[in-house]
Amino acid sequence: MRGFVSFVGSGPGDPELLTVKAVTRLKQADVVLFDDLSSGLILGQARQGAELVAVGKRAGRPSPKQDHVSRLLVDYALEGARVVRLKSGDPGVFGRLEEEIIACRGAGIGFEVIPGVTSASAAAAAAGIPLTRRLSARRVQYVTGHDLRGALPEGLHMAALADAQATTVVFMPKRTFPELADALLAAGLPSDTPALLAENVSHADQKLTWSTVGLLAAALRDVAGEGPALILYGPLFRGDT
Repeated sequence: MRGFVSFVGSGPGDPELLTVKAVTRLKQADVVLFDDLSSGLILGQARQGAELVAVGKRAGRPSPKQDHVSRLLVDYALEGARVVRLKSGDPGVFGRLEEEIIACRGAGIGFEVIPGVTSASAAAAAAGIPLTRRLSARRVQYVTGHDLRGALPEGLHMAALADAQATTVVFMPKRTFPELADALLAAGLPSDTPALLAENVSHADQKLTWSTVGLLAAALRDVAGEGPALILYGPLFRGDT
């Protein structure tokens, strides 16, 4: 008897930002495999008695290997369990969703994907700004700030990332943003391009820091800090200026 896997986006961490469908699946689940950023109050939505398994991966820290996580999904489902794979933000945005889907398909396990609020959208909402602007930011682009080693990914399209008429969102950026900023400025992005550092979005200790690409890079060279964050830069609208 095969079970079923629901890939559920938990949003940025505020339980009130969960979709109704996400809450329903959590209350139905026999097993919840959750990321670090999907823990805390989010897990309070899981049904009493559900098995909760931490499988989060954090750069620079001991973490479960991806093949181990995929194997767990398959093993629980093959036992007939209703499995929720709880991913922070949206499952399809830098969440390694493809590898886990391939594992399910290879084992003949049925699955569904339930989208969640991305931290990019949540950060913009928290700052009271739009991600797009009718005349000056007609394009939004997402990029990851580190690869599997925790370093800045190679082969980034700097011409696109240095487009001053696009809103760019850098996920997991703090350790590598100074290096990225150097490349952006070399590619022609003005150093005074507005930038927003959004940390712990939607949590009680949320912090939003307005700056510029040049100044923010300089600040992060000295102190990157811990905790989840992302950086938005481009022609960002600020209603308070």
